[in-house]
Amino acid sequence: MTIIQSLARGLEILDLLADAEQGMGIGEFATHLNVDKSSASRLLHTLASYGYAEQDADTRRFTLGPRVVTLSNRVLNRMPLRDHAHPFLRRLTHETGECSHLAILSQSKALYIDQMESPSILRVETEIGTMSPLHCTALGKVLLAFNRHAQVESMPAFTPRTITDPEALKLHIDQVRRQGYASDDEEHVPGVRCIAAPVYGFNGRVVAAIGISGPAGRVSYEKLPELTEKLITLADELSRRLGSAR
Repeated sequence: MTIIQSLARGLEILDLLADAEQGMGIGEFATHLNVDKSSASRLLHTLASYGYAEQDADTRRFTLGPRVVTLSNRVLNRMPLRDHAHPFLRRLTHETGECSHLAILSQSKALYIDQMESPSILRVETEIGTMSPLHCTALGKVLLAFNRHAQVESMPAFTPRTITDPEALKLHIDQVRRQGYASDDEEHVPGVRCIAAPVYGFNGRVVAAIGISGPAGRVSYEKLPELTEKLITLADELSRRLGSAR
C-alpha cells in the first residue's frame, strides 16, 4: 500500500494537536515529525487554511481548529446508537443524580459519544469526543473486558490509585467480566468515582459502555450497590432495545 507522506504527516499533526491542551509550537512539531521547521510550518499553515488548525496570535502556538469539531459532530450524528441510548442516559442521570456517559472503543481508547449532565452544581463533566484510557476508567475497563480486540497500549499513572502493573490489570479485568460491571475508584481523576456496564447489540457483542461519574463523596461505597443495580438494569434495557437477546 502506497502512503502519501505529506498527508500522513498532516494526520499525525492532528493527533498531536488533539493531545496538546496548551497547543504546540512549530519547533515542537518539527521535532516530533523529524522534519525541518519550514516543512512543519507549511504543513501547519495548510491545515490552518482549511480550518483544521489555528494559531494563537500572541503565543504563536497551534491548536485544533473548528473544522475538526464540525466533522466530529457529523460522524457522531450518524451513529444510531446515540439515538437509542440518549433516553437511557437521561433516565440514568434522573435516577442517580450523577452525570451519565456513553462510550465506544476507538483506537485503543474509550471514545465518549454522548453524555447527560448532572443537575448538581458539583459534577463531573466529560466533553463528547473525549478519548480516555482503557486501564483506569470504568467505561474503558468495560470495553477492555468485553471486546476481544481491545488492547492497552500503555498504562501511565494518573493518580496513586491507577493500576500500572499488567498482571494486576489482567486480574482486575477478569473480575470485571465475572461481575458484569467495572468501577474507577479515583484511578483516573482524584476525587472522582465511576461505574460502568456493557451494552450489547443484536449480535450479542458489546457495542458500547454506559456509566455514571460523580464526586467520590456522593458516589460513596455505601451507595455503590444501589447505583450499580440501577446502572445494570438500564444497561440491560438498552441492550434489549438494540436487539440483544441477553
